[in-house]
Amino acid sequence: MEIERGVFAAELTRWRTNRGLSKKALADRLNVDRSYISHLEAGREHGSPALARRADTELDAGGALWTAWQGSDASPSAAEQSESTASTGLLVLEDDAALDFDGSTFHLRMRRLLRNDGTDPVSRYLVRIAVDRYPEEPERSNALYRSNPLTWDELGLQAHCSDEPMEWTVKHDRDAVKELWLKFQSPTRRFPLYPGQEAEITYSYSVSAGKWGPWFQRAVRLPTRRLTVELAFPSAAEPAVWGTETSLSADLAPLRTQPQATTRGDRTVFTWATMDPPLHARYRLEWRLKAGPDTKENASVSTLSASQAMANAGIIQDGAPVLVTPARPFDLPAEADEAGRIVGELLGAIDRVRKLHTFGKGMGIAAPQLGIDRSAAVVIPPDPAADPVVLINATIEESSADQDEQFEGCLSFFDVRGRVPRALSIVVAHDDLDGSTRLSRFTHGMARLVAHELDHLGGVLYRERMRPGVLPIPVEEYRDTGRQWQYG
Repeated sequence: MEIERGVFAAELTRWRTNRGLSKKALADRLNVDRSYISHLEAGREHGSPALARRADTELDAGGALWTAWQGSDASPSAAEQSESTASTGLLVLEDDAALDFDGSTFHLRMRRLLRNDGTDPVSRYLVRIAVDRYPEEPERSNALYRSNPLTWDELGLQAHCSDEPMEWTVKHDRDAVKELWLKFQSPTRRFPLYPGQEAEITYSYSVSAGKWGPWFQRAVRLPTRRLTVELAFPSAAEPAVWGTETSLSADLAPLRTQPQATTRGDRTVFTWATMDPPLHARYRLEWRLKAGPDTKENASVSTLSASQAMANAGIIQDGAPVLVTPARPFDLPAEADEAGRIVGELLGAIDRVRKLHTFGKGMGIAAPQLGIDRSAAVVIPPDPAADPVVLINATIEESSADQDEQFEGCLSFFDVRGRVPRALSIVVAHDDLDGSTRLSRFTHGMARLVAHELDHLGGVLYRERMRPGVLPIPVEEYRDTGRQWQYG
């Protein structure tokens, strides 16, 4: 299951792609980190009103982005108003959040002291659980949860109102985000919170270290009098904790007060609190553990086969019918939005796999490798300063008689390398989003990269191009990883 995105996230991706900007280029224009653009386009962050207006201006969207932000399900005005509407009149007198890490699992316990200051009974309370193992690498996190999503069973959620167990219903069930309504009722009775009444609710759940991340965030979605956070770690891990805060009216800034550390047996406990936090503020605490699970996790990651690593990054593997089926061309400009969206997905996949391997020769990816049977591919030149080459409805119109034979790899069976003869120069016809066709000439390494991807669009794998009797070799025997192809 893919993490759902809001209207603003989809529109931002579409306009950035249509303007031919990479995430880094847009991030530079907006004066934000590239990873933040990835978070915005994945729908995990909604951005501020100022950022939405600035993005609209920089992308020359004519107000479309600003309109999308105002009406997006991902924007605070929509998402948080829906929560407030469902919980009209609720005041959080005390918001206590505790996280305890035992070395392999994070155990979380939340406590809320609520008062109904409204005029109607309250029958449910919204809970949101979100995980992000690699907050600085959003595409890597997406790949992790796509292949190994967070499940209700592993959370083991338990909830009570005082001593009474609370039933709950699922609102959203996504790979890395769960939302649910805690109901003011048990299997045997109902106990709505009437106007003027107070109630204490608690709920707890657990997440493995492999799915959590080095952070814990509290979002103020209801009027709150006091908010307290407690983080406990094994003292042997020598934990260090720091924090930041954001609001609708202020950018990211350090917490105004420092988390206080105390020792409790073999645990180091960090406590932080604030009074009367502004509505929609977000407080994020992060940590570093010197003896944490990262070393073990990285060691296990390194033992994955190359093909398994690519599969975990969302690349379709050898044997899937889509890899041997010609891709469908786009009807442009009628399908310009769809083509732009798919190009955005290809660029996101490239970001993921480049974190797993050094592509000294350049690299590329075609839509069928993401399970999409459309005629789109993206090639990254070996020159790091060069822009990606987008190929839509591309065909080879001319090939030189001169050829050479070099080793190639394929993300869809990355455990081997094969010697493939290719033309040293090709001319390619490909379409722009407005439907116009252009001709581009590619030579040497770029000709090889482009021809490889166009083979994918034709349902052809490089093995079919190898000379009879020549077989691929295991990647362990290949000696030129990370080096460019050589030409005279």
